[in-house]
Amino acid sequence: MVALFAIELLAPVQQAVVLPWTRALAHACAVLVTLFDSHVYSYGQVLQSTRNGFAISIESGCNGVEAALILVAAIAAFKAPWRAKVIGIVAGVAAIQALNVVRVVSLFYLGQWNAHAFEWAHLYLWQALIMIDALVCWLLWLRWVQSRTPAAHAAA
Repeated sequence: MVALFAIELLAPVQQAVVLPWTRALAHACAVLVTLFDSHVYSYGQVLQSTRNGFAISIESGCNGVEAALILVAAIAAFKAPWRAKVIGIVAGVAAIQALNVVRVVSLFYLGQWNAHAFEWAHLYLWQALIMIDALVCWLLWLRWVQSRTPAAHAAA
């Protein structure tokens, strides 16, 4: 995990992977929101309302990358076939990012409604929920891997 976090912090990785990912997340959130609210757009890593000017900027720690790295480290550390690890990483990262889209959109609207509620949800609620999502993904993957392992069936 330390190695993954150290790699993530390297300037070339930030420029080539993390920032484009964050911009894509902002764009995906804008596309999703415009399905029911045409008063939103994204630029860079910012999601903004054209109705009232409220905007949020998706920064490091809010783009789901750290939670995904924790999940990747947990799956990589567990003894399992590489194919199962790849499936777990792909499915888990997708689940984390899907919840992160819900996070960003909910914070976007919560911030327009109540600044105090936004601050609490942003700093406490969603931080915990994203990490719990990573933990649940790992636990589900563990259960799936163990159900596919012949030794698990013989011991049962």
